[in-house]
Amino acid sequence: MNLAFPTPSDVAAHTPPQRDRALDVIRICALLGVVTGHTVMATSVITDGVLHWDNLLTTSVFFQAATWLFQIMPLFFFAGAAASLASWGADVRWGQWLMRRCIRLFRPVFYYLTFWAVALTVLHRLLPEHVYDPVAGVSIQLLWFLGAYVLMLAAMPLLARITTAGRLFGAVAAVYATVAAVDILRLADPEYRALGYLNLIVWLIPGMFGVAYRRGLLRREGALGVASALLAVNVALMVFGPYDLSLVGIDGQRLPNMTPPSLLLAGHAIMMCCLAVAAAPAIGRWARRPRVWWLTAIGNSGAMTLYLWHMPALLGMHLLFDVAGHPRHPGRPDFLVLSIAQLLLMSLLVAVLFVGLRPLENNPLPGWDGPVAVSGARSVAVGALLCGAGLAILASVKWGLKDDGLYCVAAMLVALIAARVLAFGKPSAANLSG
Repeated sequence: MNLAFPTPSDVAAHTPPQRDRALDVIRICALLGVVTGHTVMATSVITDGVLHWDNLLTTSVFFQAATWLFQIMPLFFFAGAAASLASWGADVRWGQWLMRRCIRLFRPVFYYLTFWAVALTVLHRLLPEHVYDPVAGVSIQLLWFLGAYVLMLAAMPLLARITTAGRLFGAVAAVYATVAAVDILRLADPEYRALGYLNLIVWLIPGMFGVAYRRGLLRREGALGVASALLAVNVALMVFGPYDLSLVGIDGQRLPNMTPPSLLLAGHAIMMCCLAVAAAPAIGRWARRPRVWWLTAIGNSGAMTLYLWHMPALLGMHLLFDVAGHPRHPGRPDFLVLSIAQLLLMSLLVAVLFVGLRPLENNPLPGWDGPVAVSGARSVAVGALLCGAGLAILASVKWGLKDDGLYCVAAMLVALIAARVLAFGKPSAANLSG
């Protein structure tokens, strides 16, 4: 396994002149923001054999307000859609195209799930029941992003129809209005709460803006104007409407903003994407610096490694501190010292995991990687199975790797394996463009 990194000159030599470096910078900076945010926010304490896994948002209005700056998940979808559009075309087979995207995305997930299967088998024997359960519940929580992202990519045939600013406005307005209607229903009657999951269409919004950015449909001034307007609307919805401050889900919210998404999150996604469009030229110029681009390229070569593996590191670190009698929890006199120590330790752990596990993300996985050649009804079936896998991932997040979550993960794996079997084949000349 080769752990060495390419040199800055090697990275520069293999970077196409037309590559939009701003997208890569946005993606890796958003990812590092997620890792840092989780490290800063996570708190835990074990009392009477029960692990209380929590975060600072539950006790701090300041941190709840900060989520308006640091809820940056829409930027992943924005950058991903913009980058993926280049490989999409009217003559491309949908299922084949989606399978090729998913091969790289899911490759590290199989290793991640294998790790947790082994780790939880061991921990189930070592930890008290009410310490084990929260760990198992949080173990695969991060995979919600992958489920939503696959569904966004699956909508590329529709997203690609955004060829004018008018179509962008119409598509975004339609999604925004739908989310508003769903929120009204679920506020009016608790029986309609389940309808909230229709609001997963919120994640199409950054995909729409990613396509629009790639096609140059938005000017900087217009993007800044839209961002300012949506910020004002969101403030009004929060102050005068039913929405809570935090854009990250916490207990006690009358209407969760994140799971499922709310109108407030839809507006936030529009605002963040518009700010990204406005800042992209300056970011692109900054990314021309050799050292900046080298760090960006290296980081993106292990993006899923960073995203997935920081959670086992975070959970493991908290368990060790808790068992050692040094829980990081608000109200303790050593809270600040522990916060600094954990942030430094997490930086080291994540760096080691990145160096050691990045090759798993980039090296072919036997049985998973290989030719993708499928057309007609089989292509549609492959695409449908991958969408099913995405939905199963989203459903599993409620339980993690326990209870009904195990069935959801099993359904995801069956759908992925079936899609891979259907998509195997020797590429023909007609299929090379797909």
